[in-house]
Amino acid sequence: MEQKNTNCEYTIHDSFGRDHFGTMAELFARLFGTPLFLIVQTVFVFLWIIYNSTTGLPFDPYPYILLNLAFSTQAAYAAPLVLLSQTRQAQRDKEWEHSDAQHREELHNACIELINQSIEQSNQILKINQKIESLISQLHEKNTNI
Repeated sequence: MEQKNTNCEYTIHDSFGRDHFGTMAELFARLFGTPLFLIVQTVFVFLWIIYNSTTGLPFDPYPYILLNLAFSTQAAYAAPLVLLSQTRQAQRDKEWEHSDAQHREELHNACIELINQSIEQSNQILKINQKIESLISQLHEKNTNI
């Protein structure tokens, strides 16, 4: 969904662009704050702890260092992706704001033009009305004289 405005240098596009990295970054950034993500992550942690606590061959025994490392890695990637998302969204909002302001200005100018045309037409109607009144007045005088 790309729109180009010929009167300005802004291009309004998807918030992360159309490249593969932007698409993936948007998917991850949108996923991190969802209830589904939190539920899946909670279930995953419970399963991890239960498996490593109850089996005879745990791959990550207590204090679950591998799980902590996984969360640290997730946090290391989540924070920059969220910041990237916010930065791109701010730029997109700025571009939409500029486009909206330009659109409002164009509408304002079109309204002023319509008002001026209406005033001009009203003045023409007034002149025609004055001519008609003058002709009626002349006819009335002629009729009175007859």
